[in-house]
Amino acid sequence: MNIGIIGAGHIGSALAVRLVSLGHSVLIANSRGPETLQNVAQKTGATPATARDAARHGELIVVTIPLKNIPNLPKDLFEGVPASVPVVDTSNYYPLLRDGQIPELESGDLTESEWVQQHLGRPVVKVFNNIYASHLEKSGQPAGTPGRISLPVAGDDAAAKQAVMKLVDELGFDAVDDGSLHESWRQQPGTPSYGADMPADKLREHLASLGTARTPEQQAQFAANHAAQERAIMKQA
Repeated sequence: MNIGIIGAGHIGSALAVRLVSLGHSVLIANSRGPETLQNVAQKTGATPATARDAARHGELIVVTIPLKNIPNLPKDLFEGVPASVPVVDTSNYYPLLRDGQIPELESGDLTESEWVQQHLGRPVVKVFNNIYASHLEKSGQPAGTPGRISLPVAGDDAAAKQAVMKLVDELGFDAVDDGSLHESWRQQPGTPSYGADMPADKLREHLASLGTARTPEQQAQFAANHAAQERAIMKQA
């Protein structure tokens, strides 16, 4: 496949390494320009590009940048890109560590990826947000391997979700359907599946146990969990 990655941080670089190793043609972009990506290119084998060129590269696009920077992406980023091209969103909301407060995300009415989707003006599929970059790069295993890590995949476009789930499997992980984008709160920071590397049967059981509509109690609990995680990271820094 021809795949464009917008964002050359930990997740973007880990994806680039794996996708290139699988034979895909990958263009990778950051906010500073392709001339700043020589080290990333050397490490990953991906080709440095502008964000617009990466978005136009072909059959799948990954947007993996800090959440607070989503509104700064070019407004015409997807101009001319066919509606059939899936757009993957990997973002997480880190209000204490990085993003500051985004009021629309504080109430729980919107999930992170619904907010991203509004800003991009394109349907998105949420995945790769709840796994550590090093595990994404190195922990994939063949299908059928006992204990194979599973990744939740959420989205509203069935065809796009199916294409992304196929790629997840190719990368060495079981893809578990996490429902609609509005249900993707179940894989956000602060929830038990975040960073947990669950096998598919356990992940499916966990997602089902949460229900589909986020309750105020769940919103408060997971927000508190996430804040505690962020403060722990800040203490270690």
